Amino acid sequence: MSVVGFDVGFLSCYVAVARAGGIETAANEYSDRSTPACVSFGPRNRSIGAAAKSQMVTNCKNTVQGFKRFHGRAFSDPFVQNLKSSLVYDLSQMPSGTTGIKVMYMEEEKVFSIEQITAMLLTKLKETAESALKKPVADCVISVPCFYTDAERRSVIDAAQIAGLNCLRLMNETTAVALAYGIYKQDLPTPEEKPRTVVFVDIGHSGYQVSVCAFNKGKLKILATAFDPEMGGKDFDERLVKHFCEEFAVKYKLDVKSKPRALVRLYQECEKLKKLMSANSSDLPLNIECFMNDIDVSGKLNRYAFEEMCADVLARVEPPLRSLLEQAHLKKDDIHAVEIVGGSSRMPAIKERINKFFGKEPSTTLNADEAVARGCALQCAILSPAFKVREFSTTDVVPFPISLKWNSAAEDGVRYKHVTFSLPKEPFILDTSAEEGKQEKKSDQPPQAKKAKVKTKVLELPIENNPQWQLANDMLNLFVESEGKMIVQDKLEKERNDAKNYVEEYVYEMRDKLHGIFEKFVNDSDRDVLSLKLEDTEVWLYEDGEDQPKQVYIDKLVDLKSLGQPIQDRYTEFEERPKAFDELGRQLQQYMKIVEAYKTKEEQYDHLEEAEVQKVDRMVNDVMIWMNSKMNQQSKQSLAVEPVVKTTEIQAKTRVSRSLFIIQQHGTDQSTVVGLGGMTVYIVTTVESVSR
Repeated sequence: MSVVGFDVGFLSCYVAVARAGGIETAANEYSDRSTPACVSFGPRNRSIGAAAKSQMVTNCKNTVQGFKRFHGRAFSDPFVQNLKSSLVYDLSQMPSGTTGIKVMYMEEEKVFSIEQITAMLLTKLKETAESALKKPVADCVISVPCFYTDAERRSVIDAAQIAGLNCLRLMNETTAVALAYGIYKQDLPTPEEKPRTVVFVDIGHSGYQVSVCAFNKGKLKILATAFDPEMGGKDFDERLVKHFCEEFAVKYKLDVKSKPRALVRLYQECEKLKKLMSANSSDLPLNIECFMNDIDVSGKLNRYAFEEMCADVLARVEPPLRSLLEQAHLKKDDIHAVEIVGGSSRMPAIKERINKFFGKEPSTTLNADEAVARGCALQCAILSPAFKVREFSTTDVVPFPISLKWNSAAEDGVRYKHVTFSLPKEPFILDTSAEEGKQEKKSDQPPQAKKAKVKTKVLELPIENNPQWQLANDMLNLFVESEGKMIVQDKLEKERNDAKNYVEEYVYEMRDKLHGIFEKFVNDSDRDVLSLKLEDTEVWLYEDGEDQPKQVYIDKLVDLKSLGQPIQDRYTEFEERPKAFDELGRQLQQYMKIVEAYKTKEEQYDHLEEAEVQKVDRMVNDVMIWMNSKMNQQSKQSLAVEPVVKTTEIQAKTRVSRSLFIIQQHGTDQSTVVGLGGMTVYIVTTVESVSR
């Protein structure tokens, strides 16, 4: 059973896996622990992660990022409509009324649902986890913002199913952080003692979430959450982009927003500048070459000017913190520590406002980027029977109020602690709904009403009688099938590109070596033939060979190697042959010493028969003569032709001579066993009798 946690962020994703030694953050194929939340569509395949991000400028209309905010939202949602104009890619309405993304894929216009796009990203993250664990991955825990509605959460679950994942639980991001923080703490109060209260602040690229958590030994309880779902690092990026758009309009007479590619590049550079300003308060430059109309642009900014232009955004840091304490009925003095995570938590201005509000320095105990994924992996390990994890219970909170509605002729039985329904003979319907999008506020009801427990029996329609569910299920199966086909297409295209790259690499590598390390191993005529062949292949690669089937590239490489491989082999022989001769020579000298020791009548060899030793002596001499002859012939041979003797022949002689003499342990006493063809002679030192 796999134990994996996925943190699917707005810009970046992290994968944490559980091993016997604990939780680790897995690296992708680029040895990077962060994978961009980006999918790019091309005429032959998709690119996901880092490969997709590299196409954000060159293929901006078909490269999708920031799609996390569209989960579970109708296309007609004002939130979606307001965002349309600021996106480089196009949105479209799905048949179900939800939001889809329109791109060109396989040279056709396609509209993919948000679930499909997210599934593509999850498939990539799944591959990263499988590479780290060296086994298939299915079971996982996936993080979601604590402010996600039920519709948004269901959308993420569907995406996981399309990607072939069994999502054991969706975990609120702040709760995952709290678990990652608390499970390793050894000094938490006992269950009988007053809990330790910690505030967690998570400011990412597109959302701001805070929670307050009560810790006791072996458990955590989320007391309250608050959030600003539209405040994050993107707001600071947008202020920078707006500032430089206005500056470049005056300075260079450029309308940046009219060119999507230029706008994407400006966003990328502004994000880099924002990070630099977090670490440096002096004036910092922003330079972009060939920005628009072949014009190079430049500007500069410092942290203080930046914070001033973002004053209204920074003012949004405090309200959720205040709301959090009000909901939990806590004072600032009740807070033991304030932990901050998320990429934007590194901004000094944000740290200062958190510090000022609580009157204490924010802590950075946890990895600001990886804490959510690690918390999800810990939760997955707790849910997995395959892992033994320290007992730790998690009690979360629902951020939105839940309403219960019913119609009844008799309501005189309603009480606060127990709700009793006097049911008529006709069916009785209890309607449960969450006021999503509105955070829970104080209630005028008596305190005990908040602890009311309602027990109900829910009647569910069978699947076949629920056409709405059936439609969703059919659509889900269709998406799963579609994802499977795209995975196969990606694999085929990767193999085709790899075959093409192998040809290109061989051309450049062989051309360099022909005038380098291979120069002595090829004659002028063969060099000219191969050089011409390599040059023709290079031209072909960038013309007719730009887009060919995989087999064409394989055949082209075989053709090139028919000329280049003999040269490569001669070089390899030149490098390896001396080592093989040295090994054979050392072995023969060892055996000659044993023969010489017998001739000088050393006591340990007295029991050997002279005829046997002479036979060994002759065989050693024969091999020595063969070796010297081959070495002499090879020294006179040109390096540009086939060698007189190959390494494999020398190694074969070494193996034969090794079978001639076998030195080994015999019992508890030292003995030398000499094998002469079919004979075996034991040279005994302390053993009194040996059977032959």
